[in-house]
Order: sequence, then C-alpha cells, then structure tokens
Amino acid sequence: MPDVDRTTAGPLRSQRRTEFVTFLVLAFGIWPIVAVGVVGAYGFLVWMFQLVFGPPGPPVH
Repeated sequence: MPDVDRTTAGPLRSQRRTEFVTFLVLAFGIWPIVAVGVVGAYGFLVWMFQLVFGPPGPPVH
C-alpha cells in the first residue's frame, strides 16, 4: 500500500463514504422506483392501445 500522509487520508475516507451512501441510495432507492415506473408506463401504454384498437388476435367476422 502506498505511503499516504495523514492529511489526505481523512478526505479520501470521507469521499469513499459519500460515494458508498450515494450507491446505496441509487441501488435501493431510486432505481427500483424508476423500474416500477417504466413497467407501469408500459402496461398503461398497452392498455390504452387496446382500448383504442381492440385486443390482439385474429379479426372477428
């Protein structure tokens, strides 16, 4: 391990903690909400499409 003086060890440790907290917020907070929103928006889009154009399948004579 390289020799690091004590004046730079504090800010590096603080930056590492900040990056770790940011990762946790993104991984377990924001991205799950975004994923649920995308799936919900796709479902809503399919639902609206079927309301306008009818359900999928062969045409009924």
